Amino acid sequence: MSAHLQDLEVHLPDRPGALAVLGQALGRAGVSLEGGGVFTHNGHAIAHYLVDDGPLALRAATEAELGPAVVRDVVMTRLNQEMPGQLGALARLLGDAGVNVLVQYSDHDGNLVLLVAESHAKACRDVIARWENR
Repeated sequence: MSAHLQDLEVHLPDRPGALAVLGQALGRAGVSLEGGGVFTHNGHAIAHYLVDDGPLALRAATEAELGPAVVRDVVMTRLNQEMPGQLGALARLLGDAGVNVLVQYSDHDGNLVLLVAESHAKACRDVIARWENR
């Protein structure tokens, strides 16, 4: 697995089997899913998956002709799962630094995955560095 994981976002059509088409396309392409899921709001489904080969994943998703797809860099860290309030504490630091979290999920190893606007990436990485060195 590459050290540079990215988020694949795919807007799925509202029909049975759309997720199967995406999963099969990624599988045929040899794309490994390292975390993520599908989230639906008001009848609109968006898949977010952590992938180890962003360009390959994007190509497979685009060729599947499901809907708009994009690959973006993520920021990752680890929360102390034994200590309640970790997400809130980190989110407060991010918010105070002006970082707007667009998507948050976990990878298969329990790491926190954050997707933020490119204009907020540096501030997010700075907060995460302080978080990890406290």
